[in-house]
Amino acid sequence: MAEAGTWPSISKHGLLSTTALLDLFQVDPPQRRKIESMRRPESVTIEHPKYGSAVIRDQKPLRESALRKCLNNLKPSQWYEILNRKTFFWLTPERLSTLLNARAYRNKDHCVITVDTRALIERHEDRITLCPINSGSTLYNPPVRDESTFYKVADYPFSERKKTRGKQGAVAELVVDYSVSDMCEVAISAEHRKRDTCLEVIWKKA
Repeated sequence: MAEAGTWPSISKHGLLSTTALLDLFQVDPPQRRKIESMRRPESVTIEHPKYGSAVIRDQKPLRESALRKCLNNLKPSQWYEILNRKTFFWLTPERLSTLLNARAYRNKDHCVITVDTRALIERHEDRITLCPINSGSTLYNPPVRDESTFYKVADYPFSERKKTRGKQGAVAELVVDYSVSDMCEVAISAEHRKRDTCLEVIWKKA
């Protein structure tokens, strides 16, 4: 789930993490620190003479007061930096729908990209981790988290999680470090959606 209108840039440059986007746009250190090491209560637009503008999305579900209580041996700034270096994928339509229908996002259009998970893992497994929680949210009794919250695919405790959460809830997020440069190779479709309604199919793999 990305900002509406971003598919042309994503198809050209790849799906970029916040850190990768700041690198590409050569954002100066003071502005970069505010974006990368602090909570973003609202989306931020950055500009570049060559690449135009880009929107870095807000972190509304990440309440810092709650984050301080559930971090293990990390400062909030360190957790923001960890998250900002990653790109995130939901693994079920239900989790996507929950975010599309959340109060902060339900009245906006979004770009929803569906990818072939097998192709994504085959190309990027060495940079992929799996996460059992919504790492970017501290709503609703948030669990403890630190760098070990993200597991390599081979190390993920799937059977254990499946027993308590079921197959659909066993993994919350698939995460790729830094960027996915070849999105057109792993993507199946890109759509503009509002809530659960497809407004327009922007791109579809032939």
